[in-house]
Amino acid sequence: MSQVHAMPVMLGVLAVLAVAYRFYSAFLAARVAVLDDTRTTPAHLLNDGQNYHPTNRWVLFGHHFAAISGAGPLIGPVLAIQFGYMPGLVWLVVGVCLAGAVQDMMTLAASVRLGGKSLAGLARAEVGPVAGAATTLAILYVIVIALAGLGIVVVKALGGEEVAMKAGTSLTPPASVQLALATGPDGKQYLDVPPETTYKFGDAPDQTMVFHEPFRMMVPDSKAPQPSAPDSPTLVLPDGAKRLVPGSSWGTFTIACTVPIALAVGWYMYRFRKGKVVEASLMGAIAVLAATVVGAWIPGSSLERYFIWDRNQTTAAIAGYGFVASILPVWLLLCPRDYLSSFLKIGTIGLLVIGVLVANPVLEAPAINHQFSQGGGPYFDGPIFPYVFICVMCGAISGFHALVSSGTTPKMVDRESDVRMIGYGAMLMEGLVGVVALIAAAALPNSMYYDINIDLARRPQFQQALKALDVDHDGGELVQMEADVQESLHGRTGGAVTLAVGMARIFSQAMPGFNGLIKYWYHFAIMFEALFILTTIDTGTRIGRFLLQEVLGKIWKPLGDLDRLGPSILATGLIVVGWGTFIATGSVETIWPMFGMANQLLSVIALAIATTILVNAGRARYSWVTLLPLLFVATTTTTAGYYEITGKFRKMTLVPATALKGYLNIGLTVMLLACVAVILVSAASKCLLANKAAQATGG
Repeated sequence: MSQVHAMPVMLGVLAVLAVAYRFYSAFLAARVAVLDDTRTTPAHLLNDGQNYHPTNRWVLFGHHFAAISGAGPLIGPVLAIQFGYMPGLVWLVVGVCLAGAVQDMMTLAASVRLGGKSLAGLARAEVGPVAGAATTLAILYVIVIALAGLGIVVVKALGGEEVAMKAGTSLTPPASVQLALATGPDGKQYLDVPPETTYKFGDAPDQTMVFHEPFRMMVPDSKAPQPSAPDSPTLVLPDGAKRLVPGSSWGTFTIACTVPIALAVGWYMYRFRKGKVVEASLMGAIAVLAATVVGAWIPGSSLERYFIWDRNQTTAAIAGYGFVASILPVWLLLCPRDYLSSFLKIGTIGLLVIGVLVANPVLEAPAINHQFSQGGGPYFDGPIFPYVFICVMCGAISGFHALVSSGTTPKMVDRESDVRMIGYGAMLMEGLVGVVALIAAAALPNSMYYDINIDLARRPQFQQALKALDVDHDGGELVQMEADVQESLHGRTGGAVTLAVGMARIFSQAMPGFNGLIKYWYHFAIMFEALFILTTIDTGTRIGRFLLQEVLGKIWKPLGDLDRLGPSILATGLIVVGWGTFIATGSVETIWPMFGMANQLLSVIALAIATTILVNAGRARYSWVTLLPLLFVATTTTTAGYYEITGKFRKMTLVPATALKGYLNIGLTVMLLACVAVILVSAASKCLLANKAAQATGG
């Protein structure tokens, strides 16, 4: 089979995106949205310096791009490699041009035209009160599950993990090495497992694997591992034994530094040297790069203990950041941090595109992975259709974007013509992010990809599939990579580590002779990913706060005042507790499919509202631009919902330990599908009435 190189793929994608922006977005701006700079935008009409604030279009482009570009375009394409690279690539390119960018631009244009209304407000005003209530309920759920899906990726990349090992399995060290328990400073028992240890997880001869990397295990005090036979070096693992994956102190330090840097940039840009955007941007970018380099000194230093966090500590830190960022004025932290982040994001994507063109790596992943094409993969136990569409979401189309396009961004648009660049252009940039992430993952050796993306506890169940793929034989390349980047990489599921390794390899291949920089490339990539995600978390939490205050204000009017501190703290706290709880109790395998499904159903809602607005405005002849993607996304997502309810969720209800969670997942999914059905029926009814009225008046 002939090899496929990345450079021709990248050039083709760039050409398609350029044509789409030049012609299709111009058509949308002039004929469909009818953008008009003579209209005064809400940023000027309602300027309060807090939420409504006229903003330079480049700064706002940065804020909007940073807000919409979370984990989705980075992680979704990486996880979708289990299906092969082609399904995700086609959906990214076609979806972003004809669906995602259309949704974002049309929602932003509608919100700007209608006073900066939220998506729920647009539904109430244009579709009706029932649709508005259903939209509000759906959005609140989607925000919580979306922020959980985004946040857990950061937790997986930065926080330490404890991976449960199957009881009764055994470890056999290499010759002349004896496995021995040791008591740590915390009083718990630990087992240091050396490299080349054999792991046996079944009685058949092929039910073994060799760990090429060392790691540490924690074992219960009352259940020490026992020899399989007298004087045997083989130890049988007890129930409760856990593999320990340390957190990244380097990555955590770098991300922590971006918060004070962003505060300084905001103060500089809006108070000390007002309007000096370029100066502030350069200073901020240099400071963030310096933090990445300085972070190399943290591991092994006296400061390491302050930045090497476990899963719970990382979750708490992310929740605390989201809480504070949602309450502070937009100019102080949110806007400068998002702008600074986008400055680095866009620059990094540009470097990656150049790196792909120069290195021109071979796409090692198969175009279609027939082993997992009908299900059974490590993340999605279902067929390519419809699961690739809910896995690769944000880079193609994302309902979460409609919340940003009707949340913080329309309150800061200076002129209506800015909507084209911000709405359509930023989404094309996100599609490019998704393509670059997909190429970085597809260029990894297949054995390396699966060594990272399958944790040790689940490895046995994929042994036969990996043998069929001929990738269950190496491991050595990843061991060398661990030594190069000074981090544990085996079994680091979730996609973030996989992407960082892929990015580091592309940068290294594009710059031969600078292999010593690979550890910096890796940690820069981790920072790059975390910035993507955290900027979405702060904006998403703020949007959730707006919407929840809107609901609470109907119960008691003062609670709906966005400028009052008490109600803002209450609403923000409720949103943060919601998504923080999902992170603390879930995993990527459980949260990501729910996130993808809920996110795409919200896209259906947004496109239905946009279609209704076009019909109400007398432009029904252009409604196909939103109606066609609506029908496609509705088909893929409702099919996925059916598979999840009748498959994974139903199986969860049959196990006592997961029964409650299974029934809860079924209930939430049915609720969301019901909300979408109500909105679609209401929108269709409204469109028919508006069309009849237009015909009656000769319109």
